[in-house]
Amino acid sequence: MAKRKSIKADLVPDEQLTKLGERIRNLRKEKGFSSLEIFAYEHGFGRTQYARYENGEDLRFSTLIRIVNCFGMTLEEFFSEGF
Repeated sequence: MAKRKSIKADLVPDEQLTKLGERIRNLRKEKGFSSLEIFAYEHGFGRTQYARYENGEDLRFSTLIRIVNCFGMTLEEFFSEGF
């Protein structure tokens, strides 16, 4: 039996969180929300907390799912660009 070669990716959490925040911000703007405050209000997020997500601060997986649902996407679609 042949051994599989292991590919190890050294992901840097801060870099990935920055990319995540950029993806969230870009999708919000693509959906026509120039203001994060209005988006947060209309989708039941606290304005300050939502701003943290777009700025690349850590968030819970359940919160990410809520955000992805706001954009009407699957997780696969959300992570298809920029990751």
